[in-house]
Amino acid sequence: MLHTANPVIKHKAGLLNLAEELSNVSKACKIMGVSRDTFYRYRELVAEGGVDAQINRSRRAPNLKNRTDEATEQA
Repeated sequence: MLHTANPVIKHKAGLLNLAEELSNVSKACKIMGVSRDTFYRYRELVAEGGVDAQINRSRRAPNLKNRTDEATEQA
């Protein structure tokens, strides 16, 4: 059973706990309104990095506005 105070992780952990409780992934996903693909992605995250791995991380590349261009850096 997974426990956490973070509301984002709480929903994801709740889905994993419900699936374990019901012993039926499809039924748990239907109740929570989540696809089975999403469930398995959450489960894989927990298996790899624990509960804290479920925190939403930005996939966006950093935009360094004050960075000088490469030609200037080389000089």
